[in-house]
Amino acid sequence: MADYDFDLFVIGAGSGGVRAARLAALSGAKVAVAEEYRVGGTCVVRGCVPKKFMVYASEVTSQLKTAKGYGWTIEDARFDWKTFLHEKDVEIARLSGIYVTNLQKAGAHLLHGRAQIVDAHTVEVLPKDGSDDAGTYTARKILVATGGRPVRPVFPGAELGITSDEAFHLPTLPKSVLVVGGGYIAVEFAGIYAGLGVQTTLLYRGANILRGFDDDVRMHLADELEKRGIKVVLGCSHKSIEKLDDGRLLSTLSNDLTFETEAVMFATGREPYVQGLGLEKAGVKLNDKGAIAVDKYSKTNVDSIWAVGDVTDRINLTPVAIREGAAFAQTEFYGNPTTFDHDLVASAVFSQPPVGAVGMSEAEARQAFGKVDIYRSIFRPMKVTFYGGQERCLIKLVVKQDDERILGVHVVGPDSPEIIQMAAIAVKMGVTKPQWDSTCAVHPTLAEELVTMREKYVPAEVGGAG
Repeated sequence: MADYDFDLFVIGAGSGGVRAARLAALSGAKVAVAEEYRVGGTCVVRGCVPKKFMVYASEVTSQLKTAKGYGWTIEDARFDWKTFLHEKDVEIARLSGIYVTNLQKAGAHLLHGRAQIVDAHTVEVLPKDGSDDAGTYTARKILVATGGRPVRPVFPGAELGITSDEAFHLPTLPKSVLVVGGGYIAVEFAGIYAGLGVQTTLLYRGANILRGFDDDVRMHLADELEKRGIKVVLGCSHKSIEKLDDGRLLSTLSNDLTFETEAVMFATGREPYVQGLGLEKAGVKLNDKGAIAVDKYSKTNVDSIWAVGDVTDRINLTPVAIREGAAFAQTEFYGNPTTFDHDLVASAVFSQPPVGAVGMSEAEARQAFGKVDIYRSIFRPMKVTFYGGQERCLIKLVVKQDDERILGVHVVGPDSPEIIQMAAIAVKMGVTKPQWDSTCAVHPTLAEELVTMREKYVPAEVGGAG
């Protein structure tokens, strides 16, 4: 058997790579992890975690409004961007340090630098400032966990805009912003900016935001964003951006509509980070989306190379990457063949209001099974009705008609990400509507509406047929 420097070489110290590396190292394997930026990956450093801190900060605006409605007087409430950035960076550094410590405790070797595959068993780590980890290393197994990167559109002046990567480090908070995109990152940042007092416009080329989510969810959220002062512009895209003499950016759209804003942020999708990895040298195949093609065990077409997380473009969520990394380690280092089931994975959008969803949309269910039953409720939550607020929640169940199995649960409103986590357990177990209804409600809560809906909702266009 060949003598290698490491049993496992992991490229990328994000959530999936770190989990795989730790478990492999704890099995007694000799493991190396190479990271070109900061340990923690997109989620910890410039993704889910700092974005959630920004959401928390921006939600204070609505909380102050609620407080006033409940009789509180809070004077001189002000937000300081620089103070927030400092505290955010301190916390991100702490979390990144925990990842480093956990790797080291497990016995893994952390290498600072960009790694490139030389062949099926060889990796070269390129020099990084302040690091002496550069060199060529051999490994029995190689795991690619490099994640994804923001996509920047191509048109005149596009380089004047920022992406989510830069949004976490803006030196000053703009007074106005045009957020481009209709996915979860776009709607989340639109809510963040609006909550922090920025005049916000959301631009999306499609017919409605959140493509892939249930249509009722999409329409409901778009309406709620407008109520929060976000201007939603649909069905058009950028023609150009130019910088004006005062530093503002002039966006000209495909329909010749123009906007002048201090900043333009692109949230127009992410792509697998495979550039410069040297995959072609080892013969690793990509799929038609440019992601690393893998089987159910996250193995590529090359016997010694695997890949997990966003670089495989299966379900691009941090918990999924972690589970894929864990499954890989169990299979390859513990003799316990394990796969991760990508079906019925719940997701949340930390928009304002937030969205929680698991399972099929109504359209997907009708296409798959024909006849389905819909249960839907739109209402003002108790907290809002007290002071006359107009925000509304949406709760929707999609039920297979013949056996009454719940196919999808969709929630838009306060705490919906927390609610959907629990709903996902039942849906994953194959719960039926009668079983769901047998659960006693917790009162008074928003979530009790989930188990008290008894009347079927029939959309007008269906005409009572389904």
